[in-house]
Amino acid sequence: MLAREGSMNSFLGRNSGRIRLQFGKRAVMILLIALLVVGWLVISEVAEGRKSIGQNDRLTPIQREIERQRQRLTSIEAEERRDALMRLGNLKRPEASRAAATSLSDANPVVRMTAAHSIVSLPSHEAASLLISLLKDKSEFVRREAASVLAETHDRSAVGPLIEVLLHDKWQSVRAAAAVTLGQIGDETAVQPLAQVLTKPSGKKSKKVNTEDEFLMRSVARSLGQIRSHAAVPALVAALENEQNVSDVRREAATALGLIGDSSAVSALQAAYYSAGDPYLSEAAHVALRQIARAKK
Repeated sequence: MLAREGSMNSFLGRNSGRIRLQFGKRAVMILLIALLVVGWLVISEVAEGRKSIGQNDRLTPIQREIERQRQRLTSIEAEERRDALMRLGNLKRPEASRAAATSLSDANPVVRMTAAHSIVSLPSHEAASLLISLLKDKSEFVRREAASVLAETHDRSAVGPLIEVLLHDKWQSVRAAAAVTLGQIGDETAVQPLAQVLTKPSGKKSKKVNTEDEFLMRSVARSLGQIRSHAAVPALVAALENEQNVSDVRREAATALGLIGDSSAVSALQAAYYSAGDPYLSEAAHVALRQIARAKK
């Protein structure tokens, strides 16, 4: 037994140097491989960085600005996102508006509203299709602003959705914004719904003037005048003759009748002109009568 142990020790003693040399070679090989891998990764990263810098150098100043603001849209601060959208909108370029469009679904309603104003440099139909989706937003003021901004597109694809808002939205301010935009788009499809709102009884027994109701009625009357359809004349005459309407609504009806220029409104306008109750209404009726007289020539 002792002889065997001695033989083993003798073997190890004779070969220890060789064993250390073999393990040393392996360690060096592993170290070299690791260094090669790290070097390759560093070279790849540097090359990618140079490529990115080269691409950025090829961007125009406008493109670089759009990219800067696009990055800011990912900020956790709503105010920074809103500021980025305003800057994108101020560039007045389709590519800037396209970058802003991503924020139409932002969690913050103020940011969504700002985004609505920032996409108007897109082609009109593209901008309209994006804004139409906001007409069903849960926020009242986002819906109102979307309805208002649609006027800048002048796109007739918005008429149907705006009529739906005009007739059914629960907020008068949103309905009034839809009415104003329908007048600016100028599609005759909107005449009947607008006339319906103008002549519909409020159903309220209170004599107290509701400012939002008044603004809606004035907006509707003005829009009917802008569209200039003779089909609107009966509703406008009814609004002019209805003494329960506030003076501002009756004045808008008279002005709208002058823009349309239909002689069937002359009798109602003459009655308003000779009315001593409201000199401003009288003046509006007088101007309308002169417009109709010129239209006959």
